[in-house]
Amino acid sequence: MNVERIPVLMYHRVGDAHNGWERKYCVSPQRFADQMRMLARTGWKSIPIDAFFAWLDGSVELPEQSFLLTFDDGFLGVHEHAAPVLTALGWPATVFLVSQLIGQRDAWCEAHNPSGNTYPLMDASHIRELRACGFSFHSHTRSHADLPTLDDRALHDQLAGGRDDLQTLLGEAVDYLAYPYGRYDDRVLRAAQAAGYRAAFSVQPGFNRRDVDPFRLRRLDVFGTDSAAVLHRKITLGSNDGSFKAGVEYFLKQLQCRLGLG
Repeated sequence: MNVERIPVLMYHRVGDAHNGWERKYCVSPQRFADQMRMLARTGWKSIPIDAFFAWLDGSVELPEQSFLLTFDDGFLGVHEHAAPVLTALGWPATVFLVSQLIGQRDAWCEAHNPSGNTYPLMDASHIRELRACGFSFHSHTRSHADLPTLDDRALHDQLAGGRDDLQTLLGEAVDYLAYPYGRYDDRVLRAAQAAGYRAAFSVQPGFNRRDVDPFRLRRLDVFGTDSAAVLHRKITLGSNDGSFKAGVEYFLKQLQCRLGLG
């Protein structure tokens, strides 16, 4: 059966968390491995980003339980911890890079993390290695800026400049953007189109169907506290609420529909 809706998972850092703030967006290596193996065991399969967009524009069909796997920021832990798991499964992934911080650290987090800790980002050699393993790389702007707060000139620099930086590094088109912090407005959306992007990813939860706005693509947050079972409910429901209660309510509604009671 061909798929009618595709979820997109959003990860950030894969590694060790050292406080509650970090645990929200940092998934431990063991938990990441457990989550991926659970998805494979239950019939899910990661697809390349080009296949996702070919499906969106109607040029290909994809099987049920296809999903797109994305990582924001380009943390070194993606290379160290996530890539070996995904390579063993034969699964691709997409990483959105902060172009002027490649090989440096997540400087934008310093002011937000209560400990002030920052963590290393992949350098060009890591990126080349992962490209050979089926990973693709696209834009998360030049410095992880909060785009709606910028004036027009700075906004253009972050969007067009970040795209140019990465196209020079990669030697290929960089067509897709993930909005830093998930923040955008109509002006940002128009600027992304003007900068040459074909589509952009938000952090609004839900499934993507073929009628989705390509500059408001939906993604599901994966938190460091999510067990494999919670992630399974999230990807099944198309929701950031992966609680047991949400799962029960969903399946009761499905049952009611099948019985003609909905």
